[in-house]
Formats: sequence, structure tokens, C-alpha cells
Amino acid sequence: MSQPEIRWAGPRALLIQLDSLESVLAVHARLQEQPLRGQVDVLAAAQTVLAVFDAGTTARAARTALAHLDTAPATDTAATGDPVRIEVVYDGDDLAEVGRLTGLDPDGVVAAHTGQLWTAAFGGFAPGFAYLVGENETLTVPRRTSPRTAVPAGAVALAGNFSAVYPRRSPGGWQLIGHTASRLWDLDRDQPALLRPGTAVQYVAVRETLTLTDPTPDDGTHSITTPPSTGHSLEVIAPGPQSLIQDLGRPGLGDVGVSKAGAADTASARQANRLVGNAPGDAVIETILGGLTVRAHGELTLALTGAITPAEITPAEIRGVGTSTRTAPMGSPFALHDGETLQLDVPDAGLRTYVAIRGGIDVPQVLGSRSTDVMSGIGPAPLTAATVLPIGPIDQGRTVGAAEPSTLPDAIRLGSKEPVLLRITSGPRHDWFTPASQESLTTQTWTVTGESNRIGVRLAVGATPDNEAPGQPLERVVTDELPSEGVVAGSLQVPPSGLPVLFLADHPVTGGYPVIGVVVPEDLPIAAQVAPGTTLQFQTVDPETLQPTPHPITTHSS
Repeated sequence: MSQPEIRWAGPRALLIQLDSLESVLAVHARLQEQPLRGQVDVLAAAQTVLAVFDAGTTARAARTALAHLDTAPATDTAATGDPVRIEVVYDGDDLAEVGRLTGLDPDGVVAAHTGQLWTAAFGGFAPGFAYLVGENETLTVPRRTSPRTAVPAGAVALAGNFSAVYPRRSPGGWQLIGHTASRLWDLDRDQPALLRPGTAVQYVAVRETLTLTDPTPDDGTHSITTPPSTGHSLEVIAPGPQSLIQDLGRPGLGDVGVSKAGAADTASARQANRLVGNAPGDAVIETILGGLTVRAHGELTLALTGAITPAEITPAEIRGVGTSTRTAPMGSPFALHDGETLQLDVPDAGLRTYVAIRGGIDVPQVLGSRSTDVMSGIGPAPLTAATVLPIGPIDQGRTVGAAEPSTLPDAIRLGSKEPVLLRITSGPRHDWFTPASQESLTTQTWTVTGESNRIGVRLAVGATPDNEAPGQPLERVVTDELPSEGVVAGSLQVPPSGLPVLFLADHPVTGGYPVIGVVVPEDLPIAAQVAPGTTLQFQTVDPETLQPTPHPITTHSS
């Protein structure tokens, strides 16, 4: 039995490289049936399995165990249970082109597609998207040279040796051969994903015209309901550029295309809850760049953390007059009396401010979390004017905390012109880059661009250490296409431009570009607070000790 190749994907995750899709499915099934200690998520892909753990200690123990894992494909690969029937009208725009590429006419494509059993191998880039592998490779076709900007929900498609159904309207480069009314993702079902790894699928040709209501971009979000019987609530007067409900996220759903989401700066979110006497995972407001204005209904206790934000409280009787106001403190609990209004100004330092209310924001959970995932459109809808947020009952066993210092590093808090330092481990695909680029990643600086969001921080080249010349984009030595594989928050994925994207909380669960490095989880809250124009510098550390390494290039395979 050959040992699998294991690469670090940050200090809490391991990427297991395997020889075949059959081995991927076997390893994935074994880790699902018998999870290792501390295992949080396990995600199959075309040639890899990503295993994510709750701490560095459990990841290191798992690395030893995985080195001896049986990777042999299962002798009985037949899916259990009856296949899921997906009825298809074969009228796709690319049906004739697929016929030309495969040497079959359109009728032959339909016969080949319906004449074999397909099996869901792994999840994809969106909730409910599943890569299906057939019993033969008759319909192996390349992706379109020019991806479509919008593929409708229910589109049935082919790419490589896979088939799939688009669960929602999204961009895509697969060849479209038909459409179906089957709903691949439905939060009203006990199991929202129709297809999970190992599910057998039988496509069935039908002639009737099928229609599927195309979900809107925020399909899956829930509007905020009216306050419960406690009578305490917080009314949104103005949401600012973006204000979202966040908690600590929904881990463990990577297989169905759902990222963890949750607060981008977990350190500040936890601190805000601690200050008002909430549990660490209670829901808070995450708002960017100021402008949020809220009004208390009932006597409330609040705390502000994260970005250093001037905030003003206006009493109910003088709203709009502009006198007799008081300042709301940062990092300390304060009272917001019935009818008073709290207004946040533009932060002096940092990007994201967190507002916690004693009792927590009591909106409905979606898949076990109250967090809003902006990429998947899951969770509470973004806050708008006139939204009323219900406040949950107060846990009397938890006391209001004392003032605490900011969690922001000095480079952000004090507005230093020095680059913000982020520690990274070498990524699972660092060896796809030239030695010069591996070195440049940590020796030159990078600038945060205005295109950044909760999905990722987009970077532009900064300066070299001597500041005499601009830095350079990263160059690859391996130019092959990377089959999609699992990625974690903190991954520095490098597209063809050579400019890294640092994945944050709402990142896709898989990616098709190589990851050169991974920001350590302890520094992700810092990454979430870097505003556009901020300069960054990366420091390579050992994934097992988090101590700086003498050289930026390290070895990951076992």
C-alpha cells in the first residue's frame, strides 16, 4: 500500500494528494465514517481530500495517522439505495457542439448521458453543486473557451469527464446540454442538498417543457422577523455601506458547497460578546466603514469592538437637534436607553466594527448559524433601514465585562506607515511557483485594493525592501491547469494575473488556482481589518510551531 502525499494547507488543515478519483472517494468515505480526533470538515475534490481540524495539535496528530491510511479504492463502489432521478429536457445551447466534440450527434449525446449511472463525487463552488462522474468517459469534453456570465438555475452541463446541474444562476464555463426542474438546493428540506458525495443519479430524458423558478442572488436569506415577547429590540435607522448579522459560522458543510462564513474578525466579535456578557457564538452586527445608525427599544447594553470608530449617542428627546449627546466608548460596555440612537462614524483605524447587544440578536438560524454568507446567499438578509432586530433573553449567569484594550495590532490601531505583518505557512502548491516568486511573496510588500470584500482581500504589488523598484506579480513554474481542490480561509490563491487573493470568511470551498501560502488562523482577524490602501508583508512560519522559518521555501510532502 503506497503512502498518500500529505501537504499542509495552513496549520490546521491537511491536503491529501491521491492517485485517482476512486481513491479520493474511498479516503473521503473512510474519514466520514471514522472521523479523526478534532476533525471539523472533510472535503473531496478531483484528486485530493482536504481534512480540516479544530486546532494545530489535532492536525499534527492526524498527519501521523493519515500517513498510514488505507487509500485503496473500495472493492464495492456501487452506491447504496435507489438512484436519484433527474428528468432533463435536452435543449441546451451546446448540445450540438458536444455532439461534434464527442463524434456523436445530439441524439447520441442524449443516449450516452441517460444510458449510464452517474455518481456524485464531490461538491463544488456553490451550495448544492455536485460533480457527477459516469460509468464511462464517452462524454468527456473541454470547458467552453469563453465562460458565460450567467448560467440559469437547473442547467444540465458537461465539463471534463463530469456532469452537473447548476443549482442557481451563476457564471459558468461548462457545456450546456439541457435543463431540469429538479431543485438541487432547497433550505426547506431536511437535507438541503439533493446530491451528496456517493449519491447515485439517473438522468431521464423527457419531452415536456420544464420550468424552474430561478433563485435570486440572495436565495436562502431570511428576512428579519418581528421582536419576540421580551419587548427589547434594536431598530436600524441607516445600515451604512454594509451591515450584516454574524456569529461564529457554520463549519462542516464543505461537501455541499457551503463555507463556514461567520464573523470575518472573530477576535473582535468574541470580545464584543464577552463585554456584554453573551456567549462567544451569539450573533452580533458586523458593519464596515461607518454609517450604521440604530435605535434602542427598551433598555439595552451594547459594546463596540474592532475598527476604532467614533460613535455618538443621541437621547430620544433631542434627536436631530445635535446637542446634549454623549460619546459611546470602544471596548467597554455601555447603556443605550429606550429611544436613544447610536450613530457610528467612519473608523479612524481598521475596517470592520462589531456591535454586540446583551442577550444576542435573536434571528432564525439557517443550517445551525445566524451568520450571513454573502457569496452563497445563506442566512439573514443584509440589514436595511427600518429592520427591527429582536434581542434574545439575557443569560443571568453571565456578567457584563470590564473595559478591554483593542484587539487590533499597533500597525492598524496607531495608523503606522509600516506594513501590517501577517504570518503564513507555505501553501500546498507553493512548489508551482518559481523560487524567485516564493521569495518575493515574503520580501516585497503588497497593497490591499478596493475590490476586497468578505470573500477575499485582493492584493496589488507593493515595493521591494529597498523601495527602489516596484514588486513583481508571482510567476508559476508549473503552468498546468489545477483540478479544483479544497481551500481554507487564509489561503493565498494566485490567479493567472500573479496577484494573490487572500480568502476570508465567505470564500468558496474549492478553488482552481494554486495556493502559494496560507495565513495562520490567529492572524485572520488582522487580515479582516485591513482597509483598501493598507500595505501588507508576509512572514513564513513553520506550520507545526508557528515560529519563523529561516527560508521562505519549505517542504510539505510526507
